[in-house]
Amino acid sequence: MFLRQREATVLVVTIALIVYFSLASSNFLGKSNLTTWLSQDAAPIIIIAIGEVLLLICGEIDLSVGFIYTFSAFLMHYLIDFYHVPGLLAILISLLMGLVVGWINAFLTVTVGLPSFITTLGTGFVLLGLVNTTSHAQPSPIPPSVEGIGHWIGSFGWSEISWAVALVILFHIILTRTRWGLHTVAVGGNLLGAQEAGIKVRRIKYGNFMITGLLGAFVGLQVAFQTNTIDPTSGGYTPMFYAVTAAVIGGTAMLGGVGTILGAFLGAIVLATLTDGFSIIGISANPLDIIFGGAILIAMIANVQLARLREAGRS
Repeated sequence: MFLRQREATVLVVTIALIVYFSLASSNFLGKSNLTTWLSQDAAPIIIIAIGEVLLLICGEIDLSVGFIYTFSAFLMHYLIDFYHVPGLLAILISLLMGLVVGWINAFLTVTVGLPSFITTLGTGFVLLGLVNTTSHAQPSPIPPSVEGIGHWIGSFGWSEISWAVALVILFHIILTRTRWGLHTVAVGGNLLGAQEAGIKVRRIKYGNFMITGLLGAFVGLQVAFQTNTIDPTSGGYTPMFYAVTAAVIGGTAMLGGVGTILGAFLGAIVLATLTDGFSIIGISANPLDIIFGGAILIAMIANVQLARLREAGRS
């Protein structure tokens, strides 16, 4: 029964990696490193991966989410320091910006008819240009007026992973237990059939683009509070690619119709474990990408073999 679960292989890989690195270094499971591993390395990937899973399941992708991540913190800074907007309102407007960019991505993809790869590539570059132009590519400090609320969003040691776990639980329930989740899967699995069944395909895609944008903006604020700086080099393509990789490792199909939030969560833990574990045991950064890529391929091969076992079991 366990092997039939889509998350089974990645769970085994996750446990094996944690055991290996904990045996290789006693510091791996130390209190200080747990904060780095889970909150700094894993949590941002987990939260962004939630949105990417929803989009991938319904046959789309968002390449701009890492730039929404970057821009949200700068928008908060501009609103507070240049326009004297109250801190909490500035945070809410920055989150709203994520929704707006998600809506724009959906409009260009769903209504205008552009491929989401091209749409979000374009909006990502626009946001990157806005950040570099308005900030002169220089970091900025966190405004003092939001340091208190920032403690609960990202600067407290366990806040990021706590938010990530809570969001995983919420969206796992939404995907597996609600009409929205059922319709998301139906849209990605059989678009024509979903339309004929009366599912509002446009609303589903618009909603999932906007959720992804909101989550990207939230992560940007989290990381800014956690690092105590607003950095134009944070975000970008790296967290987006990690999030998509986590989703795919966790069993989400790139062609749509299949995916799990729990699988993406475990996939993100795998990536964070590799990143943090290699650093802890002192592996040079030069071959890290080789090992990292190889680990991803091994995980994917294991997923494919598990899928074949499930199909054989059904037949």
